[in-house]
Amino acid sequence: MQLFYNSTLDRSASQFTFNEEESKHIIKVLRKKEGDTLHITNGNGYLFEARIISANHKKCLAQIEKTTKKHRKMHWLHLVVAPTKMNDRFEWFLEKATEIGVNEITPIICENSERRVIKKERLEKVIQSAMKQSLQTFLPKLNDAITFQDYISKKHEGLLFIAHCEDQEKLELKRRVAPDKDITVLIGPEGDFSKKEIKAAHNHGFLPISLGRNRLRTETAAIVACTTVNMINNG
Repeated sequence: MQLFYNSTLDRSASQFTFNEEESKHIIKVLRKKEGDTLHITNGNGYLFEARIISANHKKCLAQIEKTTKKHRKMHWLHLVVAPTKMNDRFEWFLEKATEIGVNEITPIICENSERRVIKKERLEKVIQSAMKQSLQTFLPKLNDAITFQDYISKKHEGLLFIAHCEDQEKLELKRRVAPDKDITVLIGPEGDFSKKEIKAAHNHGFLPISLGRNRLRTETAAIVACTTVNMINNG
């Protein structure tokens, strides 16, 4: 099955017209024809099964024949991650985290951050592509980049964790996670969180965690956290 995405598709829709780019891909590349079935999601949990009624490579029209509502997992996983110096590594993290299962991502700008500007539109396309590839119907939420100070000053709920490299007592994340509980994990930049940031996080209820014995790159640490939470909730 190949999955298409359109955020404007409403559950009450009876027909759907693909844009020119997608229409060309469907008709010219996938060689679909009238009567063939396509699957579409709006990223909000709905899966639409549609039949092509006009195989136009500029304006492919499909009749919606079945609509299914998927249920979201009980837990909400929010990864708050400092953008990496090399943009492709951050894109890799977004792709893999989406495939594994993440609900929300916030790029956070820290004292030691080497990248302070992100191209949100490009990153959203990476997430959309990963969602379609992994046949998911919920699109992870990508927030605007925010400074550490502004983020930590907000109200936070659920289980709150911070992964850092400072030498202090920590428990492994897998021992901190409780099934079906909302979880937020802070992952710092290549130069780690500053001591001031770590203290501020602790003061706002974020507990220190370990992601293993080895020192990990930012994007690797984020994937380990994502995988750990999903394994415990899906185990």
